[in-house]
Amino acid sequence: MSDETNDPQPAPKKKGKGALVKGAIVLTLLSAGGGAAYGLQQAGVVGGGAKEGAKESNVPKLILKGEEDPYAPAPAEGEGAAEVLGEGGSKYRTAYFTFSDEFTSNLRDSAGLIQVSIAASTHRDGRVLMWLKKHELAARSAVLIVLADTPEEEVLTPLGKENLQKRITAAINKVLADAEGFGGVDAVYFRSLLVQ
Repeated sequence: MSDETNDPQPAPKKKGKGALVKGAIVLTLLSAGGGAAYGLQQAGVVGGGAKEGAKESNVPKLILKGEEDPYAPAPAEGEGAAEVLGEGGSKYRTAYFTFSDEFTSNLRDSAGLIQVSIAASTHRDGRVLMWLKKHELAARSAVLIVLADTPEEEVLTPLGKENLQKRITAAINKVLADAEGFGGVDAVYFRSLLVQ
């Protein structure tokens, strides 16, 4: 007898048809899964999707010079004159918020004191101004913390004062972002600054 009868070899399988069917099934499942994921994202079920668009509408928009601000605060009594805008400089309108009281704090590792009066500016719509007014107490606290962490030698140089302005701006923006989801303050300006 020969070895052929005792050791039967399996018949070769046709690879073409089975692999093609498996590939088509995998492709169909991937397409369906991708379509389902896209649909769920657009519906806002996963990954934000449409909800992100709704959230974005709460982000204050940049206001071009001459453009109407839908959130502009009502003018104070006796301020009925129309605003005249210059043609140069920034293409965006600048609005200011003046903090009601001065800030007085000790300086870090010093017996010196600093007293400042500040205003914040924004190129965005009036919601930033409303939020500054609404959260002025929290912003004041953040500013006082920045002032107390400032060494005396920093406030004696122009570069140090600019650095202090940037740190105060960041602190105010953090307060607004934590409370409202967006900062919006572009810069802080000293109305007065006294170091003793």
